[in-house]
Amino acid sequence: MMTKLIERFLLLWLILLSLAAFYWPYIEIDFDPFNHRWLLPYLIIATMFSVGWMLPVKEVKQVLTKWPVVLGGTAVQFISMPLLACLIGQLLGFEGEQLVGIFLVGCVPGAMASNVLTIVSKGNVSYSVSLTTLATLLSPLAVPVLLRLQASFADPVAAQLLTENAQGASTVYLTAGLKLLKWVVIPVVCGFLLGRLLPQFEKQAKSIGAIIANLSILIIIATVVGSSRDKLGQLESSLLVALLLINLIGYCCGQFGGKLLKLTPGMKRALTLEVGMQNAGLGATLAVELFPTNPSVAIAPAFYTFFCMFTGTILAWYWSGKKTAV
Repeated sequence: MMTKLIERFLLLWLILLSLAAFYWPYIEIDFDPFNHRWLLPYLIIATMFSVGWMLPVKEVKQVLTKWPVVLGGTAVQFISMPLLACLIGQLLGFEGEQLVGIFLVGCVPGAMASNVLTIVSKGNVSYSVSLTTLATLLSPLAVPVLLRLQASFADPVAAQLLTENAQGASTVYLTAGLKLLKWVVIPVVCGFLLGRLLPQFEKQAKSIGAIIANLSILIIIATVVGSSRDKLGQLESSLLVALLLINLIGYCCGQFGGKLLKLTPGMKRALTLEVGMQNAGLGATLAVELFPTNPSVAIAPAFYTFFCMFTGTILAWYWSGKKTAV
C-alpha cells in the first residue's frame, strides 16, 4: 500500500519536497532538515544493499553474458555527453570559467543515483550498476583525456585552465572509484548474496527495497535543493537553458544508443538514465579541488546535480507506470 502511494504520487512528493527545501529558511526555524549532505552516502549504501537483495539471478546472468553491451553503453556516455557539452557551450556563447564548468558536466561519469532511479523506472538494475562501475573506474584515464580534447575547442582562457588542470582529475577520480566500491559495488554484492541465502524473504525484500529506493530519491533531491538553495536563486537563464539541453538531449542519446546496441527495453531505460544523469556532484568537487581560485567553474556542475535528479525522477516515474521486459 505504501509503495503504491509513493510511486503513484512520486512527482507530487518531488515538487512538494523541493519547494519545502527551497523555502525552508523563510519559516525562520533554526533546525534545517534539508541541509545535511552527510546523510547521502548512507542513503545510497542502504538503497544499493536493497537493490542487491532485489536483483533476480536471471538479470545478473543476462548482463554477465552480454558484457560487450556494458562496454558499448559506456562508450555511448563518454562520446555523446562530452560532445554535447562542447557543442552547446560553444553555440550559446559561453567562455572562460563558465565554459570549463559546462565541459566538466559533460566529462564526468554517470551518477550513482541513476541506479536508484533505474529501480523506480522498472529498468535493468544490474546493467545500470555495471555501467556506473565501469565508467567511474575508467574516469581517472578518460576524464583528463576528454578535458584536453575539449581544450582545443575552447577560448584561450578556458583552454589554459583545462590544460593546466586536466591531469589533476586523475587523483580526484581515483578517490571517486574507491567511493563507488564502498557505496555501490560492495553493498550490491552483499545484498545479492544475502538474498540468495535467504530466498524465503524475496517478496518482503522487493517491497521494502522499492520503498527505500523511492524515499531515497526524494530525500536526495530535497537535500540537494536545501544545500544549494542560495545558488539556485541566482541561476542565469542562459546557463539554465544550456544545462537542460545537455540533460534532455543526453537522454535522447541514451535511447538512440540503446537502439544501436539492440538492448532490451529494461536495459535501454538503464542506459538512458545513466547517460543523461551525469555525476555532477563529483564534477562540482572536481571543480573546487582543481580550480580553487576560479569559483565560477563549479556553478554549472552544482546546478546540473539538481536538474538531472529532477528530470530523471520525472522520467523514471513516467516509465514506472509502463510494463517492460528487463
